[in-house]
Amino acid sequence: MLFDTHCHLDLPAFDADRQQVLQAARQAGVQHLLIPAVQRHGWENLLNLCASNDHLYPALGLHPLLLNTHADKDGIALGDQIAHCRPTAIGEIGLDYLDKSLDRKRQQILLEIQLEIAEQYQLPVVLHVRKAHDVMLQTLRRYRLPGGFCHAFNGSLQQADQYLTKDFKLGFGGILTYPNASKLHRLARELPLSAIVLETDAPDMAGIQHRYQRNSPTYLPEVAKTLAQLRGISIATVATNTTRQALDIIDAKKQASAAPAR
Repeated sequence: MLFDTHCHLDLPAFDADRQQVLQAARQAGVQHLLIPAVQRHGWENLLNLCASNDHLYPALGLHPLLLNTHADKDGIALGDQIAHCRPTAIGEIGLDYLDKSLDRKRQQILLEIQLEIAEQYQLPVVLHVRKAHDVMLQTLRRYRLPGGFCHAFNGSLQQADQYLTKDFKLGFGGILTYPNASKLHRLARELPLSAIVLETDAPDMAGIQHRYQRNSPTYLPEVAKTLAQLRGISIATVATNTTRQALDIIDAKKQASAAPAR
């Protein structure tokens, strides 16, 4: 069994064949999927999707790349929604310094609003971080969180160590399958296996075998195979460990949700 810890199965790219994609993924051994939100208007459909399928886990949040589409009241709405439904995680949230058009101060404010909600309800977070790991790590120090997932990790080994001390797992996806992804290959070899989880980010970030195509959770075994080859271990070992690590984050959330919110 594999766990796709980052798959946008709720997006319109899958409207025509969502159930077929899900069935194909499960036939390929991908049993669990975490579905992170990107905008407020998608929360209801995402929650309905996860409620209607076993082993689909919802995360609700406001994506930094869509900063200019979020209304000021969306942060308040997120807190109200979390109090009502208690999803698996808060996400996809974060900081994107690669896109120069996005106001960094507004990104930071939006991030902190969502981290406060995660801390209040003791929910793990799904992080989107590009060119901003040091700022993100400094920010995380101010919150007591039950960990989470750092999506599409591409930072340094030193930054990875800091995320690990905060009980985060680091996501590796289709880009790992590219022969020229030397930095990712080094990270995948040198990080402890206990730090790693697998993801697709479908419909985006397809692997080398599906370049320029719609990505799919069905392709997650290709990431697992590449990781196994890089580390010189079996695919079964990769599957067992990465799935257990993802479920550990989920189980920690379940334990925390049994306690009253602060």
